[in-house]
Amino acid sequence: MVSLRYINKKINFKIMDQNIIIPLFGMATGIIIPIAVFIWKYHEGKGQRETMLEIAKHLEDPSQVEELLHIFEERKREPIDYRRGGVITIFVGLGIYALGYFSMGSFFEGIGLLVLLIGVGTMIAGYLYPNTGKELTNAVEEFEKK
Repeated sequence: MVSLRYINKKINFKIMDQNIIIPLFGMATGIIIPIAVFIWKYHEGKGQRETMLEIAKHLEDPSQVEELLHIFEERKREPIDYRRGGVITIFVGLGIYALGYFSMGSFFEGIGLLVLLIGVGTMIAGYLYPNTGKELTNAVEEFEKK
């Protein structure tokens, strides 16, 4: 009869060997996170869908059902504010630059400057291309005055 100790020494494999566990956790994370997000989004919208169905059962006018769909629609129809995103990106770049300057070295300084310049470009784009309705109306009015 072969003992487990002999098999363990013969194979030279440990169950909790970090050279195996860390890559397995890394691969499992890449699978578990997307599945968890899909399950979470499903359960988040489940109550909303059930409520909408119950209300729609008691409505007789189809226009009211369409109005109900618009009420439950969560997406905002506002355009992206590039100025806000640019300011955030500038400060992230400054933070990475400071990290490189004080502790990590010139590589991180270069990355910080790259991110900072991307933020500057994004902020400039926000000023060159107006994105809200009021700003678009003002831009058209200025153009018509010329």
